[in-house]
Parts: sequence; C-alpha cells; structure tokens
Amino acid sequence: MQPNLPADHMAALRIMDANFNRANEALRVLEEYCRFGLSDGHLTRCWKELRHSLANVHAALPVADLLHSRDTAGDVGTAVKTDQEQSRGSIRHVAQASCKRLEQALRSLEEYAKVLSLPAREIEALRYQSYTFEKATLLTANSQQKLAGAWLYVLMDGGESAEAFARLALEICQSGADIVQLREKEMADSELLERAKILRRISRESGTLFIMNDRPDLAFLADADGVHVGQEELSIQDVRRIVGPEMLIGLSSHSIDQARAAVLAGASYIGCGPTFPSGTKHFDHFPGLAFLREVAAEISLPAFAIGGITLENLEEVLGTGMKRVAVGGVVMTSKSPAQILRSLAVKPAAI
Repeated sequence: MQPNLPADHMAALRIMDANFNRANEALRVLEEYCRFGLSDGHLTRCWKELRHSLANVHAALPVADLLHSRDTAGDVGTAVKTDQEQSRGSIRHVAQASCKRLEQALRSLEEYAKVLSLPAREIEALRYQSYTFEKATLLTANSQQKLAGAWLYVLMDGGESAEAFARLALEICQSGADIVQLREKEMADSELLERAKILRRISRESGTLFIMNDRPDLAFLADADGVHVGQEELSIQDVRRIVGPEMLIGLSSHSIDQARAAVLAGASYIGCGPTFPSGTKHFDHFPGLAFLREVAAEISLPAFAIGGITLENLEEVLGTGMKRVAVGGVVMTSKSPAQILRSLAVKPAAI
C-alpha cells in the first residue's frame, strides 16, 4: 500500500472497493436469472462477459490498496436497511433490483475513479452496456409473459374484397390461430387501413393478437396489438417512437447474429427463416433448419419459425427445438383453411 495516502483518497478507495463488490454481486444475480429464470444462453453470455470485463478493470487497479481500505466492521451503512430491500415479489423483481444496483455501483465507480486518476472511461462504457442488457433482459421476460401460449402465427393478405377478407379472417381467428398478421404490399393505404380495422374487430372478439406488417403508422391507427418489420425496414427504435411503449414489435431475422441483435435492440419477438421455399415470397438464401437450431439453443425471446412450413414438414421444424411457427401460403392457398389450421393448432407440450 502506498504510504501516507491522503484521507480522501483512502475514502475513495474504500468506496470503490465496496462498489466493485456490489457490482459483481449484481452481475452474478443477473447472469443466473438469465441462465435459470429465462433459460437464455445469449443474455447469460452478455452478463457474464460484462462481469469479466469489470474484473479486468478491477485487476488493473491497486488491488492491495483497495483491500487495505476495506473496513466492514466499521461501516456505518451495514445497519441501514429499508423494508423494500427485504421483499421481492418475483425473480423478475430480483433482476430489476439487481440492474439498478449494478448501474448505481458502476456510476459510483466511474466518479470516484476520477479522483484517483483511474480509467473512468472504461467503467463508463460498461455502464452503458449494462443499460442495453437491462433492457433486453426485462423485455425478454415481458415478451415471454405477453406471448405465453402463443404458438400458431398466421399471415394473410388483403383478399379480393372486404367481404372475402372478413370471412377468411373470421375463419382463421376461430380455427386456432393465436396471432394473425395482415401482410399486403399492393393495396392503397386507405383500403389497407380499412382491412386492418376489419381484422382488428374480428381478432379482438376472438381474443387473437393482431399484427400489422411493415406499417407502424397503420398499426397505430388500427389499434393493432403489434407491428412486424424486416431487416430493411424501420429500426426497432424508430418503430417504437411511432407506436408507443406497449405495442409488440416483431423483427425478421435470417442469421443468429441478426437474432442476437434483435434481442439487444428491444424486439418483442423474432421471425426466424426462411426455413423452406415458400409460394408467397421469394428468397435467395434459406437459413433453414440449422438456423432454427441455433436460435432454439440460445435465445428465449419468443421466436417463430417461418417460411414454407406445412403439416408435412412441421415435425422437422419442431425437432430443432423451436416451439412456435408462422404459416401463410399453406393456409391462404387451401380450399379449407379451417381444417389446415385445426391440424396445425395442436400446441407443443410446453412453450
């Protein structure tokens, strides 16, 4: 330990020692929440890597000085408790509290590092990372709750007429669909909005979630439950500015890196594919079943396999570990959509 350190430096070291411990404890809680509570390999790895990055910062500091500054027995704060600290309503509340504890500890470390001419900017970068991981972790938990039991996602176009569209929408919503998306590229905005309002009315009566494809403006006007965008459309952040804080936002993902990025960006769910060639949309590349296996292995944000899924290949899809599917062509081209949907609507044992 350096001799004759000024008293304020000793106090700063003591504060930093306490906050390194506090931050590491919070990080371990969050890592285990994602590992055992969410069963999410991606977020578990994010928190673990942040914990290791903090350990690297700690190792570069005068560790002996930090230890010598510690005085747990003389810490007047150990006896200061609040009732709120002694109660947690759920493991999610534990995670929420740990996020705040971590961020506060990192901010304290950052500020007192400046007094000691230590690498405050490195700690600041970790604090910003923690904000992103907090958002992804808590939104993943929220989406799991909102989409609990949602297994079958059906995509439909605008139909030949409003009447025909309404008939098919009613058939889809009454035949086992958990979510229905309106995807229509050719229709004028006014006509498309009218279709969206029809679907909103029908889906609300049946308890089916209604998602608007590509158009957050029309999703907002139609009071949809959510909006779905692709990799080339508006960002999650821009969509959120239009639709507000409550609406679901889905994002198409075609690789494991895109799926990981979607989680950190704040997507409510992801569409994963294309799995097989589809009669409704052309693709130059098919990530296929291998991509589904990657997602199922490490991401717990609700994820729907999409692209050419039929009754004949459904078992292959479920064999990857994916628990949710999205279908379009197999329903829209069928002479009996209700029969197809009832066959598809047998949910896996656990989702």
